[in-house]
Amino acid sequence: MSPTFASLHVRNYRIYFAGALVSNVGTWMGRIAQDWVVLTQLTNHSATALGIVTALQFIPFLLLAPITGAIADRYSKRRILAITQVILALTALLGAALVLTGAAALWHFYVLALVTGLASAVDNPARQAFVSEMVPPARLPNAVALNSASFNLGRLIGPAVAGLAIAAVGTGVTLLANAFTFIAVLVALAAMKGDQLRPAPRVTGGGSVVEGLRYVSRRADIQLVLLLVFVLGTFGMNFQITIALMATTVFDKGSAEFGLLGSVMAIGSLAAALIAARRSNPRMRTLLVALAGFTVASGAAALAPTYTTFAIALAACGLTGLTAMTTANAMVQTRVLPEMRGRVMALYMAIFLGGTPVGAPVIGWIGETFGARWTIGIGTVAVGITLALVSLWLARREIVQVTYEAERRPRLRVRALPMPHALPEAAR
Repeated sequence: MSPTFASLHVRNYRIYFAGALVSNVGTWMGRIAQDWVVLTQLTNHSATALGIVTALQFIPFLLLAPITGAIADRYSKRRILAITQVILALTALLGAALVLTGAAALWHFYVLALVTGLASAVDNPARQAFVSEMVPPARLPNAVALNSASFNLGRLIGPAVAGLAIAAVGTGVTLLANAFTFIAVLVALAAMKGDQLRPAPRVTGGGSVVEGLRYVSRRADIQLVLLLVFVLGTFGMNFQITIALMATTVFDKGSAEFGLLGSVMAIGSLAAALIAARRSNPRMRTLLVALAGFTVASGAAALAPTYTTFAIALAACGLTGLTAMTTANAMVQTRVLPEMRGRVMALYMAIFLGGTPVGAPVIGWIGETFGARWTIGIGTVAVGITLALVSLWLARREIVQVTYEAERRPRLRVRALPMPHALPEAAR
């Protein structure tokens, strides 16, 4: 088997990957259908309402990160995932029922978005940390990248299927289909062999939340990654809003073309994930180059004159943005202690996804005030400025040393200071 798919040699991970792929396709179908309901059935293309729905889905990541991370480190991750999948399925089923019966109101989708966000906030750190229990440490970067490939393959298939399904059978049936795809993950979790898992040491005692925050506070390398992830997630990766606005208000397209844009972007993301799966050692240099590419690609998307050029720019955004996200995720997961992984990944997800409640309403307001193009342009500016400042900071960490050769002639040598890890266990 190709090194790109090395983790699929592991039986438990192979089963999990298959179940997660089905669920990811359904999740993206549900997201497209939800956005279409809010934009076209419950409001008159209100970017603010869509921003609020998006914010409610992600605000629990920001508020509950220390708690959900502690839950992931303290209890069985496999059991946590089973519980959250049931809750997410019931929430999707209720949304479908409201639309199919004609009883849906905007506030219903606000509440459903919040409940989905609460369940996802518990699900995500457990899901992220569970990967390390299914595969050996040497294959962890590969498994992280394949998880991203699964997610983006779902994003490639889901929006396109959703666009066609909405046009053919309506949003209610599309939402209903999403509800049933959660069963795939439940089946996969049940089919795993428990004796082949590698559970991390369970955390006991009452100080676990504080210990997780203290651990990150002493890790300058992780803090720098989290800063870059925060800016990218808050201002750069709000395509759930920006694609909808560009499709409907700038290019005057319908549901099928709207769904196709999400799939086009996912082509770039999927390519990035498969490339990342071949890397065994994620590096800061890769992260910085990917963010530079994202700045250029998102700027091109904001200025795109036609639907076609916008779609091409989105593919580049997917490639560069996903490269940055996968690299950052793998850097964090491979550099923390196993017993801290749940709490650190909860903080990572809080910073990446939890920034959305701040960014989504702001971007929605920008779209209504200054136009849809600025919803992408603000991300270009924010990521570009942050990248420049971080690169300048890293460059200034170089020092000049004077060394002497055997003949005692002085020679200047430039040496770059390494990123400080501060804790001895960082090198483990």
